[in-house]
Amino acid sequence: MNNFDMMLREHNLKATKQRIGILSIMQDYGHIKIDDLYTQIKNLFPSISLATLYKNMHMMLENKLLTEVSVKNSKTLYEITKDSHAHMHCENCGEVYDVDFDFSKVEDLEKDGFVLKDTQVIFSGICKNCK
Repeated sequence: MNNFDMMLREHNLKATKQRIGILSIMQDYGHIKIDDLYTQIKNLFPSISLATLYKNMHMMLENKLLTEVSVKNSKTLYEITKDSHAHMHCENCGEVYDVDFDFSKVEDLEKDGFVLKDTQVIFSGICKNCK
């Protein structure tokens, strides 16, 4: 059983070849738009439909295996769910990078009785390659 098999099973999902292929591509890209993912998954599974891809993505999102990353003025990106982190978005080249971020102050909100459901921090600017 490979890493993706275990990840899927830990999230109560059947480890199908298509889901393993989706996760493999997503791991390689880090952050990926659905259009790009569809182009790549078609190389592995030529008969896969866009509807099937969306169905699998929805199941993995619903089971918290995947996370949506909403970047201003861009199509939604998807990533494999990881520990808490923030994102840097380069306004010039469009790249999105993971960055460490201290969420301890946000966690203090929960001490005040706030039930935190989701957190997404995206910094926008110009990356070091575009400066």
